[in-house]
Amino acid sequence: MFAFRQLDRGELDHELLWLSVSLGSLALAVGWFALGLGWPHCVFHDLTGLPCLTCGATRSTIEFFHGRFLAAGKWNPLVFAFLCGLTLYDVYAFIVITMRTPRLRVTHLPAAAKRSARFLIVTAFALNWLYLLSHRQAFA
Repeated sequence: MFAFRQLDRGELDHELLWLSVSLGSLALAVGWFALGLGWPHCVFHDLTGLPCLTCGATRSTIEFFHGRFLAAGKWNPLVFAFLCGLTLYDVYAFIVITMRTPRLRVTHLPAAAKRSARFLIVTAFALNWLYLLSHRQAFA
């Protein structure tokens, strides 16, 4: 199901690609706020008064990068979990790129595992939205 192997010739280097996207996005966000550009606005929240699935994501990210992890988790638990996972992935990607070590690859995932993963993802989004709805006064 999972295997460590070297990249084949001509194979897409996912670690390099996604580490570059991650660090590039961070650089753009830092530049955005350094230039004093406006905060992103949520059309869904403006129209309904309810938080969307990603409400609090910007504030959660800012808290995360300031090392205030409890506050980051309170703003948006799913974004906080994503940022934790992304940080771990970036560390992994940096290590395998610089050390030229074998890469972790999924070789075969059974259909039941794919269905379970989809169910868990949809459930995580639904639970996160319920959390945000129950704490909507924070987004007023």
